[in-house]
Amino acid sequence: MDRAPRPDPASQPAEPALPTPPALACVILAHTDPEHVHRLIAALDPFPVFLHIDARVSPTVASAMTAGLPHRVTLLPRIDTGWARWENVAAEVAGYRAALATTGASHIALLTGTDYPLASSTEIAELLAAHRGRSMALIHPFPHPHWGQNGGYSRLRYRHWAFGKRMLRLPLPRRIPAGVVPAGGSQLKVLARGHARAVVDVLDAEPRLVRFWRRSWIPDETFIPTVLSTPRFVPDFAAGNVATDLWWIGWDNTARKSPPWLGSDHIPAVLARRRWAAQLLPNLFARKFSTAHSGEILDAIDAQRARPASPASASPTAQDSARSVAAPDSARSVAAGDPA
Repeated sequence: MDRAPRPDPASQPAEPALPTPPALACVILAHTDPEHVHRLIAALDPFPVFLHIDARVSPTVASAMTAGLPHRVTLLPRIDTGWARWENVAAEVAGYRAALATTGASHIALLTGTDYPLASSTEIAELLAAHRGRSMALIHPFPHPHWGQNGGYSRLRYRHWAFGKRMLRLPLPRRIPAGVVPAGGSQLKVLARGHARAVVDVLDAEPRLVRFWRRSWIPDETFIPTVLSTPRFVPDFAAGNVATDLWWIGWDNTARKSPPWLGSDHIPAVLARRRWAAQLLPNLFARKFSTAHSGEILDAIDAQRARPASPASASPTAQDSARSVAAPDSARSVAAGDPA
């Protein structure tokens, strides 16, 4: 784990002082587009960032990603984080481990290099302060209501391999490990510090689960949700989680393996920061963005982030926070390989 190279102080604007401790540490899994990665990191100022760059990224692109990064960025050891593979979990947990060891952040967010914040850092910090000790993750125990007829169980009951973006499934069922509560949800989430610590501890203490999940399908959507949903691992998660999705993602009714790029056509919807009418909290982040497709919408987001937060961003009551709001995700579930 390395600190990013320090740029020449004379050529850089002064950074705002970090809160002590910071409200949020950000783990970013990046695969492409150095220009957008730099823009994302700048938008997350002053939060500490733990950046993982896919080992498959070329030296030229990796060098562009790391050039001139601020000192609040820590570079994580690089591993091959191909689509639907266990290594995405390994990189995520490495980020949690580093953030826990080097910051006192009350929360840790997992983002990709194609994400972007919709809220200012001040608004994010205020919302997290109002939810100290609570995670914000949309996680469903199996059967998952939007993951096909078997509710996602096939992801675990069969051994899987990913080749590019294609799935190979060995049609011989296996037993799901005893003593866990299978669950699923998006890899993108904000965990309270104690819950992130529990995830790291379980990965270290349960090698049999790691062996099992290495051959599950899209393990980044099931391993950590299962750990968090299992009371013997995280007894307080059910009571300590605001079950809502903080990301605006442009899923539609098209069967696809990845969400669409966001462009100028999405500006009004994204700036509204509410993907679903019954949402508990306004979206804090969105994806997917790229330098090639998203310049206009990113400029619009930055303009809105620079304005004072509206009353719509106020945190919900404790009673509201306890409710679970599910977002339709049928297009993704079919594309990801769950039987419809």
